[in-house]
Amino acid sequence: MESLPIIPAKRYFTIGEVADLCAVKPHVLRYWEQEFTQLRPLKRRGNRRYYQHHEVLIIRRIRSLLYEQGFTISGARAHLQGTRQPVTVAEGQAAAFDLRAELLTIRALLAAQELEGAI
Repeated sequence: MESLPIIPAKRYFTIGEVADLCAVKPHVLRYWEQEFTQLRPLKRRGNRRYYQHHEVLIIRRIRSLLYEQGFTISGARAHLQGTRQPVTVAEGQAAAFDLRAELLTIRALLAAQELEGAI
């Protein structure tokens, strides 16, 4: 786990400052704004973004969920909203594997029924 810098005691942070404080690129922050409703930075002249202290904390939480704990975007969103679904990549893959196995079983049963009908 990477150690992040201390968040200075100030009211607003630019996207560049937040990127440095959270160890992510500015384009990642802009993308996360679209994915996480909790992120609503103030937009001023020229669409410049200004984040508040609580948003920096949320971004650090999102970063931890995605990069350290293995959550997917939808899983991290659900986690932050307090709902529980398969949220890690591993859980999502396991659920997909279970669905594929079930589908193969159903296909095998249908094929067996077709063979019985043909006899």
